[in-house]
Amino acid sequence: QVTLVESGGGSVQAGGSLRLSCAVFGYGGGIHCMGWLRQAPGKEREGVASIDTDGSTSYIYSVKGRFTISQNNAKTALSLQMNSLKPEDSAMYYCAFRWGSYCSTVDWSAYNYWGQGTQVTVSS
Repeated sequence: QVTLVESGGGSVQAGGSLRLSCAVFGYGGGIHCMGWLRQAPGKEREGVASIDTDGSTSYIYSVKGRFTISQNNAKTALSLQMNSLKPEDSAMYYCAFRWGSYCSTVDWSAYNYWGQGTQVTVSS
């Protein structure tokens, strides 16, 4: 059983930065994929970024060049550095985890475990 706990959300003006963190409990090693998802009110949940066991990353087009996903060597912490934030980035952000080599940024339903979410609000 993997448990994920996010932190680091908040309110920021457009153009600002935030760093989201996710503590991963219960990971004992093995091939996996981790990612960040978001959901804004009235919108569908969407994958934002993903990173696999080897550290290969993937992003959706709208955040490329602005967001950076990373994980520590022990795979017990996941981060999302968000720069040049825009109002349309406002959403609840979730950390997610799945076992196995399949690692898709957009296929968010494939994740096995989710955190409780952390709110990001970007004002114009």
